[in-house]
Amino acid sequence: MRILIAEDDPAIASGLSDSLIESGHAVDRVNRGNDADAALRDDTYDLVVLDLGLPQLDGLSVLRRARSRGESAAVLVVTAREGVGERVRALDSGADDYLIKPFVLEEFAARVRALLRRRVNQGIPMLSIGRLRIDLAGRRGWNEDVALDLTGREFALLDALLSRRGRLVSREQLTQTLCNWEQDITNNGLDIAIHRLRRKLEGTDVTIRTIRGLGYVVEEIGSGERSS
Repeated sequence: MRILIAEDDPAIASGLSDSLIESGHAVDRVNRGNDADAALRDDTYDLVVLDLGLPQLDGLSVLRRARSRGESAAVLVVTAREGVGERVRALDSGADDYLIKPFVLEEFAARVRALLRRRVNQGIPMLSIGRLRIDLAGRRGWNEDVALDLTGREFALLDALLSRRGRLVSREQLTQTLCNWEQDITNNGLDIAIHRLRRKLEGTDVTIRTIRGLGYVVEEIGSGERSS
C-alpha cells in the first residue's frame, strides 16, 4: 500500500516511516501542511498519517480540503491534541481514526493494519481466492496449507491485485503501490515482478490475467481466461 506521512517532527516521522516500510508499504513524507495538500492533489494514497500541528497549513485544513475534493484515502490523525473537542472536529472532518501522542509504535501499526483492512476487505484480516490465502497483517500467503515464499515486492503486488479482485488494476496503480517519490520501477521491472509472482502462484488455481495495454486482473482459473 502507498502511505503519506504528514508530520513535522523528524524523529517521529522517521520512526513511523521505518515501521511502515518494514511492513512492506511505499511511504512518502512531508513536514508542512501545504506540501501534504499538494501531495494529495498529485498522487494517490491508500492511507494518510496526519499530524494536526503542521506549519503553513494545519492538519485539519489539509483534511477538510482533501475530503472536499473527494479524497478517499483512509486518514489516521496522530497528534498531541487530546481534547474531546479536537477529536470530534477531526473525526467529523473526515478522519477515520485518532491517535494521541505519545503512543506505542505497536498500537500505531495495529491501527494502520485495521484501517487498511477496512479499506480493502471490510476489516477482514485474510484475503482468499481459490486455494490462495493471504494474511494482510502478517504479510504471508499460502496455497491451501503450504506457505508461499513471497518477497516484500511480490506480496505488495499480490495485495494490490487481490484487494481489487475481479477489477482491472492498471500498471500505473501497481507502480504507485510499489514505489514512493525516491523509488521507481521500470516497465521491464514491473513485467519481471509480475512474471515471478505468476510462477509462485502456480498450483493455486489463481491467475493474473493481462489486459493488453490496460493492466491486470487477478481471478480464479475457470472464471475467465488463463494468463497471457
